[in-house]
Amino acid sequence: MLKNKDVFQVMEKWARLDFAYDWDPIGLQVGSKQNEVRKVMITLDVLEDVVDEAIEKDVDLIIAHHPLFFSPLQSIDLESTKGRIVKKLIQHEITVYAAHTNLDIAVGGVNDMLCDELGLQQRNVLVETKSEELVKICVYVPETHVNQLKEALGDAGAGFIGHYSHCQFQTKGTGSFKPLEGTNPFIGKQHQMEYVDEVKIETIVEQRHMNDVVQKMLRAHPYEEPAYDLYPLKNKGTQYGLGRIGELSEPMEMRDFVAMIKQTLDVSHIRLSGQMDSTVKKVAILGGSGEKYWQVAEKKGADVYITGDMTFHPAQDAWQMNMNVIDAGHYIEKVMKKVTKKRLDEAFESSLEVMISNVNTDPFQII
Repeated sequence: MLKNKDVFQVMEKWARLDFAYDWDPIGLQVGSKQNEVRKVMITLDVLEDVVDEAIEKDVDLIIAHHPLFFSPLQSIDLESTKGRIVKKLIQHEITVYAAHTNLDIAVGGVNDMLCDELGLQQRNVLVETKSEELVKICVYVPETHVNQLKEALGDAGAGFIGHYSHCQFQTKGTGSFKPLEGTNPFIGKQHQMEYVDEVKIETIVEQRHMNDVVQKMLRAHPYEEPAYDLYPLKNKGTQYGLGRIGELSEPMEMRDFVAMIKQTLDVSHIRLSGQMDSTVKKVAILGGSGEKYWQVAEKKGADVYITGDMTFHPAQDAWQMNMNVIDAGHYIEKVMKKVTKKRLDEAFESSLEVMISNVNTDPFQII
């Protein structure tokens, strides 16, 4: 039987915990990682109606984008809304788990989901928050085992540069060594100098994968004591961050672009600060509350910046700078529900039932 921790591991391999902002209370909110899980429900928010739906459908685990608790609890008043939610969750043994800014930042996360919906191409991170540290690994191997080592390094995760894998460089040379007492050399005899035609294989690896790559290299190497070097690099590895900036396949007039947003993101209205007759090609988008980043989008050459929760003065400032800004509402982040369901379906197949909450948690309505 699966446990909640098994689902958490899948989520955290995708939306790593270290991606999240330090103020963000992600992860387990209520319940236990050891509880058995048969049914999972995906939601944007954990409201009381969502919990009631989970109870009705006999759900064991709720995965939400927005945490149930943003601030530490000082008390649990069972007459309050939050108190009633906590009481119901505990009574029905329903666990709640949140993936918030870590899911925003993750590759394939909320901001990439929004880009997918809008068909944005050649996308890059808008606001960098983290980059991987890189290490160069150099391995010396006899010519007879070059391909074996190259394959082992690449399959272990070394040699990724952009959208290329197994990136390596090799040079030929002569290795020398003298096996001493107690050795069992692959080549040569004890107490005799050996000179071997060897190849130096160089490649890079992200710091977090280094130990795994080294262990797999050692297992694939024929020598009893392989020679290898590790060098920390100043090169930036994969960059992660909030928002994305990319391009439409073809330029569009703003009025047509607005209509497409309403249709593809399933919103009844948007707020535009800008010109309806302007041309849109380069688009920046940041799901959630991203009003303070409109200047980043402007500096990176975006024709329009899409986010949620734009307030009056930031929108006015952007307008005065001739920067088109679209407030499509915070609720556009609901795209996370169907993609998260797909991820879990693929990870667990028929061993876990994953459903999407039908409750609309958008507090606003247009009158």
